[in-house]
Amino acid sequence: MDAAPSRRDYSLVGRDARLAVENGLSAAEWYHTDIPRKQMKELMQRSDQPAIRDTVIWLGALVLSAAGGAWFWGTWWCVPFFFVYGVLYGSSTDSRWHECGHGTAFRTQWMNDAIYQLACFMIMRNPVTWRWSHTRHHTDTIIVGRDPEIAVMRPPDLLRVVLNFFGILDAWHAMSDMLRNAAGIISPAEKTFIPEQEQPKAIRIARIWTVIYAATIALALYGGSF
Repeated sequence: MDAAPSRRDYSLVGRDARLAVENGLSAAEWYHTDIPRKQMKELMQRSDQPAIRDTVIWLGALVLSAAGGAWFWGTWWCVPFFFVYGVLYGSSTDSRWHECGHGTAFRTQWMNDAIYQLACFMIMRNPVTWRWSHTRHHTDTIIVGRDPEIAVMRPPDLLRVVLNFFGILDAWHAMSDMLRNAAGIISPAEKTFIPEQEQPKAIRIARIWTVIYAATIALALYGGSF
């Protein structure tokens, strides 16, 4: 009788991480379609105007839906406003984090950086950690033990998938990671993809964010708004 296959180790410092390096899967040269340089430049053209327009619409819709929810607070009329707010907050912010992180949304780089920082704060992703995490993700996509952004593992943990759909586990891990980084601790997994010279930046940002959260909580307690 065949032995049952062993469960894959998705951690970045475990058995499968070592095997991926030993088997040449880490930073491997995969097939890619050759595109003429002229055509590539045409495909990579960017413009600030559409991105500025979409950003104004996005932030404006967030403000209006939040204002509607606050205005109708205490009645069922607040529900559709907060539903719209939640969908825009979760989905649209993630897409802006991704595209601005790649520098593809705006032509002007500081605009990409500004929206990237805002989106990172909104969805609780340390901008330094996640920039390098995403770099590794594109270098070793879906390589078990190397890709830190594999969303659904095999065999799938359906409960985890459902909880992550609502961001419950993500929020918990984001908060614990922020507090750990604020304490000056970079995890062994993070050390595998964040360059040593970038690690102090991740710690500094985590500390700034922790102060912002602490000040917000203190203000809410002081004002009785909690």
